[in-house]
Amino acid sequence: MKSRYSMSWAVGALAMCMLAAVAWAQGSPRVTGVDPATVKVGAKITVKGENLTKDNVAAVFVSNSSDDFPATIVEQAGSKIVVTVPKVKAGDYNISIQVKTDILIQPIRLTVQE
Repeated sequence: MKSRYSMSWAVGALAMCMLAAVAWAQGSPRVTGVDPATVKVGAKITVKGENLTKDNVAAVFVSNSSDDFPATIVEQAGSKIVVTVPKVKAGDYNISIQVKTDILIQPIRLTVQE
């Protein structure tokens, strides 16, 4: 009898953990694209995604392998953030977002031309 209750408790605890993980993931910000993907310095781009509100995303960066350059946020909503491309050298960059104190480099590419 004791093992039956232990097993029920373990299954219940596992289900709660899985539900908590799903709920947390649904509220996490996620970048799915950028438009346009090729721009010049000073241009406005739209970062598209999910849960991109001011409560979730504090800043947007254009990042290379060694630096994160802050982009100026012009407009911000749940599914998009419009930013101005900062002054960077021509090249390929990733879009990064700041969530709390962490900068998360997203696998979304941006090409900056001269």
